[in-house]
Amino acid sequence: MSSWISWLSGLRRLYSLDTLDTRFTTSSTTPAKQVNSESRATDTANSSAQETQNGQAKGTAANASIRATNAQPSRWNTPEFYFYYLVFLTVVPMMFKSVYDVSQPSHPNYPKIEPLLSKGWIPGRKVDNTDHQYSSFRDNIPYLFIVVILHPLLRRLYDYLCRADTYTQAAADARLEQRISFDFAFALVFVTALHGFSALKVLGILYLNYKIATTVPKKYQPAATWIFNVGTLFANEIFQGYPYKDVAAFIHGNDGEGTWGAWLDSYGGLMSRWEVLFNITVLRLISFNLDYYWSINMRGGSPIEKQLDPSNLSERDRVSIPAKASDYSFRNYIAYALYSPLYLTGPILTFNDYISQQRYRAPSITRQRTTLYAIRFIVALLTMEVVCHYIYAVAIFHVQPDWAAYTPFQLSMLGYFNLHHIWLKLLLPWRFFRLWALLDGIDPPENMVRCMSDNYSALAFWRGWHRSFNRWIVRYIFIPIGGSRSGGPWGKARAVANFLAVFTFVALWHDIQLRLLMWGWLITLFVAPEVLASMAFPRRRWASRPTAYRVLCGVGAVGNVLMMMAANLVGFAIGLDGLQALVKAIFGNYSGLAFFAGACGALFVGVQVMFEVREEELRHGIKLKC
Repeated sequence: MSSWISWLSGLRRLYSLDTLDTRFTTSSTTPAKQVNSESRATDTANSSAQETQNGQAKGTAANASIRATNAQPSRWNTPEFYFYYLVFLTVVPMMFKSVYDVSQPSHPNYPKIEPLLSKGWIPGRKVDNTDHQYSSFRDNIPYLFIVVILHPLLRRLYDYLCRADTYTQAAADARLEQRISFDFAFALVFVTALHGFSALKVLGILYLNYKIATTVPKKYQPAATWIFNVGTLFANEIFQGYPYKDVAAFIHGNDGEGTWGAWLDSYGGLMSRWEVLFNITVLRLISFNLDYYWSINMRGGSPIEKQLDPSNLSERDRVSIPAKASDYSFRNYIAYALYSPLYLTGPILTFNDYISQQRYRAPSITRQRTTLYAIRFIVALLTMEVVCHYIYAVAIFHVQPDWAAYTPFQLSMLGYFNLHHIWLKLLLPWRFFRLWALLDGIDPPENMVRCMSDNYSALAFWRGWHRSFNRWIVRYIFIPIGGSRSGGPWGKARAVANFLAVFTFVALWHDIQLRLLMWGWLITLFVAPEVLASMAFPRRRWASRPTAYRVLCGVGAVGNVLMMMAANLVGFAIGLDGLQALVKAIFGNYSGLAFFAGACGALFVGVQVMFEVREEELRHGIKLKC
C-alpha cells in the first residue's frame, strides 16, 4: 500500500505545475532564492489537499484555507462529478476508437492516404509523418540529442578551466564574461553549421538592427526598430532568403559572371532555408533594442541602488530592471540573439533576463526538477509517436478525401485530433529546447501551460499557448499601445481594438498568408463575446448563486471551445474552405445535428471538470490567468 501511495505521489510531482515551471506556482515578484521554498510549500499543500479529497483530512483549518483563496468547496466526490466520470469513461474511448477506425486499411479512403505514410517502428503500423514541420524535428531527434549532450559538456569543460561561481559582484561579472564568451563563440559555430554561407545574411541583419539601436536618435529608435524588423519579415518572405545566385544576377546581370552565387548557395549548411525560422530571432532583436531604449531612461536604476540583492532578483525584476550600460555591447547582443539552445524555436527570453541569469544562476534550476522535466518530455514524445502510428488525421486532411465516407462523429474527431497533433508538434520542440537551456543553466519561460483539451477561454487559451511569446507581446506591444486597463464601454472597445492590432501582428509574424491573417481576426472576433459576456454577467452579481453561475459559464464556455477549434482549424490545419466542407458534412443531415447536440453536452461536462481543476488550484493557493 505504501509503495502505491509513493508511486501516486511521484506521479503528482511529475505532473505538478512546479515541475513544469516555478513561474506557475510562485509570484513573479518573489525573490529568486525563495522560489524553491515556496515550491516545496506548494507540494505540501497539494498533498494535504489530496488527503482532504480522500476524506482523510477535514476540519476548520481546511475550510479557512478555502475561504482565504475564495475557492468553492471540492466537488470531486459529489454525485454530479460521479456522473461526469462516467461520461469520461464512455466518451473518451469512443473518441479514440472513431479516429482509429478511419485510420485502418479496411477504410474506403485508406488507399488515398497510404502513399503519405512511412514505415513505423511499432509492429504492424505505419507512421503518419506527413506534417513537414514536425517531421523535420522528428527526423533530426538523434542529432539534436547529440548536440544537447555535447553543448553542456563543452560548457562544463570551459567552466572547469575558468570558474567563477560565488555570488559576489566581481565573481558575477566574471561569470557573465565567461558564459557570454562561450555563448558567442559557440553561437557563431552553431549558426554556420546550420546555415553555411547564409550565416553571413543572418549576421548582416543582426548588425543593421544593432546599429539602429545604438546610432539612430533616441526619439526615432522604437519606430525605426519596428519598421526594420517587420520589414525584414516581409523581405525574407518576398525574396525567399535572398539566394546568392539572385544577388549575383542582380550585380552582374546575365553575362555569366555570377556563378559564384550558385556556388555559395550550394553550401547552405544543415538548414539552407534560414529565413523559415528567423521569425523567432526577430523577437530577440526587438527585445534587445527596446530594452536598450528603455534602459537609457532608467540610468541609475540598478538593483544595488534600489537596495535589491542582484543575486536574488524576482523574475519581474530580472525582466524590467535594465542591465548595466556596458552589457549592451555587440558581443553580448550576438550571444543573446544566437543563443544556441533557444535559437531555432525559443522559448523567448528577454535580453535583460538573459544577462541577469548569466550573472547569477537561477535558483529554480535544480537537478530533480530538470530530471522530472526531461521525463515529461520523453513521455510527451512517446505519446506523439503513438498518435502518429495509430491516428492518421494529418494525412487524411492532407489528401482531402470524400468526406461523405465519414460519419459526423468521425469528422469532428478528425478535426479534434488534428488540433491535438498541432499542439503536440509545437510542444515537443519547445520543451526539448527549453530542456537544453535548463541543462545549460538558463531558465526560460515554459511555452505550454495546459493541455489543449483543458482550455475553455479564448483569452486564457492565448495566454497559455506559446506563453513566452504572449509575455513578449504584453511587454513590447500590448502595454505600450494602451493594454486593457481602461474602464467603461469605450475602454473595452479600445481593448478589443488593441487585441485586433496584436493578433494581426501575431498572424503576420507566424507567416504572411491570408489564412493566418483570417485566423488572427477570428481570434479577435471570438474574444469579443467573452468580453461582452463578462460585462453582462459579472461574477459578483451571482455570488449567492454559484451553481447557477457555474452552469451559465459552462454554456458560454462550450461556445468558446467550438469557436477556438474553428479558428485554429482555419489558421493551422484545413483553411476556410476545408472548415466550410467540414461544417457542411456535419450539419448536412439530422444525424449530424443530433451528434452536434450530443457533442455540446460532452463539451459541457469537460468544461465543468476544467472549472473544478481551476478551483483545485485555488485551494492550493495557485491562481493562473490561463
